[in-house]
Amino acid sequence: MSSTSDPLHEERVHSQQVFDGVLLKVWRDLARLPDGKRSVREYVRHPGAVVVVAIDGNGALVFERQFRYPLQRAFLELPAGKIDPGEDILACAQRELREETGHVAAVWRHVGVMHPCIGYSDERIEVFFARELTRVERALDDGEFLEVLTLTPAEVERDIRAGVITDAKTITAYYLSLPFINSSIGR
Repeated sequence: MSSTSDPLHEERVHSQQVFDGVLLKVWRDLARLPDGKRSVREYVRHPGAVVVVAIDGNGALVFERQFRYPLQRAFLELPAGKIDPGEDILACAQRELREETGHVAAVWRHVGVMHPCIGYSDERIEVFFARELTRVERALDDGEFLEVLTLTPAEVERDIRAGVITDAKTITAYYLSLPFINSSIGR
């Protein structure tokens, strides 16, 4: 019998780690389905991440252009990064914004959470909105290369509709933060 009252619940019968990477851990489980049959479930365990929607004093959003190896091209994205073990999510967001873009923010708001790959990963991305920015020196991680730029909300929406911005965390974080963006620019 299932340990939950959810009629769609799948019960883990057996779990085995099949890959232990630097960032990603891959697991293969045997699960009992709602009808009592069994099936294999493979998924990626991820430590979690943050994404930051940071707006400057001119009403523009801080973006990055970064090469993403799996797709062999550069993408326009909001600043983001992996949560270190035991790290507070706000501290991670503050660290990533400073390291990657050279900005610190006086005002922070947690906007929500998203799960970008629910079919094959347990990754969660915590979404933050930041304003009242000050420029500081960037401190990129070893092997990290990116360009920092700003886009107005109108440019972001144009680029989303045109397929220039296709990154799911960026699109989701932008729209989750839109009420705060609009209030910051007087819309």
